Amino acid sequence: MSSAKDYAQANLQATLFRSKLKKVPKFRTMFSSMVNYPSYTLYWSKADPVPPFICREWKRPAEKCREPFRQLAVTDTTFQMPKEVYEDPEVTGKNRYKYFERPFLPFYEQLPVNVVLTATTAEPYIFPPPSSKYPPIPAKETVGTQTDYRDSEVQTDPYSPEYVVCQDSIPELLTLATLTWGRGLPAGKAEVEMIERAREKRAWEATLPPLSDIAQFEKRRKMMNEMERKEWAFREQEIEKLQEIRLEILKELLKKRDENQNEVNMKHLNAQWCRLQEAKEAKVAKIQQKHVSAIRKLVGRRKNIEGKFERRNIIKDYSDYASQVYGPLSRLGRFPDNNSEDFVVKNYYLNTYEGLVQLESCLPDFVTQPRITPPKPKVTTTKHGFLKRAAKLDHELEEVYKALLDKKNKVPEQKKSLRFLEKKPIPKPRLPTPTLEMSSNEEEDIEMAVIYLQKLLRGRVIQNIMFEGKEKRLELIQELRTSHALQGDDRLVKKVEKQVTLALQRQRNLHEHKVSLVENHLAGLEGRVLADMLDFLSKELVRLQEERRIHAFAMLAERQRRMREAEESGRRQVELRIQWEEDQIFKEVIKVHQSTVTSYLEEIILKTEEKTAEEQARAEIEKMAMKINDIAYEMETRRTQLQSEEIVAELVYSFLIPEVQKEFVKEKVRNAQRKHILAAHKIIHIHTEAMFIKNMKQQQQQNKGSDAEEETNIKETS
Repeated sequence: MSSAKDYAQANLQATLFRSKLKKVPKFRTMFSSMVNYPSYTLYWSKADPVPPFICREWKRPAEKCREPFRQLAVTDTTFQMPKEVYEDPEVTGKNRYKYFERPFLPFYEQLPVNVVLTATTAEPYIFPPPSSKYPPIPAKETVGTQTDYRDSEVQTDPYSPEYVVCQDSIPELLTLATLTWGRGLPAGKAEVEMIERAREKRAWEATLPPLSDIAQFEKRRKMMNEMERKEWAFREQEIEKLQEIRLEILKELLKKRDENQNEVNMKHLNAQWCRLQEAKEAKVAKIQQKHVSAIRKLVGRRKNIEGKFERRNIIKDYSDYASQVYGPLSRLGRFPDNNSEDFVVKNYYLNTYEGLVQLESCLPDFVTQPRITPPKPKVTTTKHGFLKRAAKLDHELEEVYKALLDKKNKVPEQKKSLRFLEKKPIPKPRLPTPTLEMSSNEEEDIEMAVIYLQKLLRGRVIQNIMFEGKEKRLELIQELRTSHALQGDDRLVKKVEKQVTLALQRQRNLHEHKVSLVENHLAGLEGRVLADMLDFLSKELVRLQEERRIHAFAMLAERQRRMREAEESGRRQVELRIQWEEDQIFKEVIKVHQSTVTSYLEEIILKTEEKTAEEQARAEIEKMAMKINDIAYEMETRRTQLQSEEIVAELVYSFLIPEVQKEFVKEKVRNAQRKHILAAHKIIHIHTEAMFIKNMKQQQQQNKGSDAEEETNIKETS
């Protein structure tokens, strides 16, 4: 190659050659024709035709010239190889732009490094000795550059340098730290408006009175309320803008939906039109078929107008391969391929997906996991680096083959008419044959003897070649001898041999025909027996599968029925319990209503009885009082002073004094019985509390027992 760049391009093209992509079949989806499940995968072959010991680096012409010196230095230790001096690359000078270009790395993981990266030399770089005028150039140097294609051309986020914030200072640029590449950067109109609003807000915050100033607290509150109202108004405007954008998007979506619907409708209409067109074509084809059959019948009748009976010409039928014997027509009732589907092989392992999976599971590992061994490169050199004789011979044969092909495919040029006189070159005379001058007769005799010996050897070689060719083509020679004219006796012998061989061939053909008939008959019998047996076995297998399937369905139905019965019984028990509780509640409510009605009626009756008794007593008392008053008035008019005093004394003695004594005795008895009453009250309260607690515990135990019984019943039913 002329340069390292051309060498790298040629190496890259050789590496990316399409023949390295090999198709490896996937045995799980080997018969698939779907895009999602491909039947094969492309495999990048890592086999390299170039041996690993051959250096792939590009060698300049100067390095190729130095290669013999290197080999000589390896073999001869006394030889000193001259050192190679490199020119100054001038990294910081005129060649500075060459060291800031990054190499293009396609297929970095798949390709070898020497193909992708820039070609490098094996020997280290040797700088010339530094001069006294200039300072020494360091081996490594860090250089920073600024290009025109920084943020828009790179594939990663832009570089953000480190920064240090001074004390008591907040740079405005740090307020934009939340904006990143792709999320606010590069800044647009919305980001610029946001920055302006943030600046206005910071300026407004600077104008706010401090919180420590109580006198301006009301002013601060008013300013904050105004700012809040402005922010809410701005937020409402943003919401309105978003709503407008959403409305536009919704309109576009509705428009697209209408377009899609129109496309679907057009597809339906086209499909309907195609169906009607197909029906029309089918109808036209049917009419044409009827027309052709009618014309055929008319032509047949026209051939035999008189209605004469024609005998069948069997020789003509069998000599014509287009007759009814070889190709019968189906409209005449002959179907040579009738019941052909009976001979189609219907295999479970090939016609079903489950069978294919089962068949694939039976395959060995070396079928599903292919082991591809890369071909070993053909060694054409010896240990010392020389070409082998076989390689040389192959190369010479290839050159000869190419020359023959070129000569064969060469198109002869047409001779053009001469427009001008051409000079014919005269061939050069042949050089004279060199002769050896002999000094004596003995040397001449020796030379003649050697020449004679060479002639003998050449003649013997030609005789051997002729003999080998004769032995190789002996059968052809015999065939040629038999095909040419022979003598009369030989002809008779050949004729007899021919008749004997024909008779033997006929006997053998008859024997083979008999054997084939017997074998065909036996094969037919075996085929019928095997077909019946396989048919019976397949039907039994289908019946067994159906029986198991029905049994499984019956078991599932029975299990589902039991589960439903258990759920229904549990539901029924819950409903019965709820109904019993509702009945008990209804009975208690009715009982309460009846007790309230009876108590109400008893109270009314008692009140009416008391009222009537009181009225009757009052009436009787009034009558008695009237009588007593009349008697008393009469007695008052008749009694004296002494009688009135006796009456008063008798009233006091018979009514007032006994009443006072009675109250005194009652008070005395009450004071005496108070102690016993208090003790009895305490005892009664203690006993009633104990009985109440005991009844509550018994009721709780009964409730727990009833709940446990219900749970067990529900579990049993479920």
